[in-house]
Amino acid sequence: MTLSGPALTASRAALSAALAEQPPVNDDESLEPGEIQEVDMQSQAETIRTVFNDPTNFNVKHPLYSPWTLWFDSPQTKGRNMPQTPISAFPQTPVPQTPGVAAAQGWMEDIKRVISFDSVEEFWGLYNNIVPPSQLPQKANYYLFKEGIIPAWEDEANKNGGKWSIQLPKDKNRAHVDKMWLYTMLAAIGETFDPSLTQADPSGSPPNSLITGVIVSTRPQFYRLSIWTRLAPSSAEDDKLRERIEGVGKHFKMSVLGFSEGQKLAGPLATEVEFLSHKDSEKKGGKARKIIV
Repeated sequence: MTLSGPALTASRAALSAALAEQPPVNDDESLEPGEIQEVDMQSQAETIRTVFNDPTNFNVKHPLYSPWTLWFDSPQTKGRNMPQTPISAFPQTPVPQTPGVAAAQGWMEDIKRVISFDSVEEFWGLYNNIVPPSQLPQKANYYLFKEGIIPAWEDEANKNGGKWSIQLPKDKNRAHVDKMWLYTMLAAIGETFDPSLTQADPSGSPPNSLITGVIVSTRPQFYRLSIWTRLAPSSAEDDKLRERIEGVGKHFKMSVLGFSEGQKLAGPLATEVEFLSHKDSEKKGGKARKIIV
């Protein structure tokens, strides 16, 4: 597969730390203690085959910042122990029995945990063996969440958060949704949604990423793409969190989906890129506070 634009940038971001942190290995017995072995970087580089230059015979795996788990549900999986295609080729793993699972027991009964991965190569192996969103049945969903976090509001990592989402009419976006979903996943696993992860912290400990997972949903007349966050602004929050949340939405709209900053997207069956906290999602009567970019 040839990548361009945001996809290549996001995927390479997932590799950079791994490439920079390969420790030197002293396997030359002729060296004196403390002596540093000279390394021919050119010849060493020539022996490295990554997934980008050899998708089949690569010999280097690049770890992601965090491990991830893909989940799936559709009308065909409800009430079944095993899902039908597109994911029947993958061995099923049990859902972890966390407090969040217990609270969301009914919701989680029909969601199948497909597979977990923690490297760029494993991601591409998974992606190349599942059906794309444009070919999924109606009312199906892919959920890509960080390992240990279930795709439910009740999970500890999600309960104080919210989601960015956009709704796209099916007839106009069937040819684009697969690429949009791919770029959304790459931005998530490459941690490009939340730049605070790469910024220096006086305490010396990196902050938790705001992103807990991403979702694509197919419905009879539209697709929906969502990005879930572990925190959401409220009237009591300072402006720093709101600015951070808005940064996620702007990156989603412009760098991932490819829309311009001021472009209006709402219309029949379509919405703007908008953020809503999970708590506000439960409110009725128009009291919910949306952020729109």
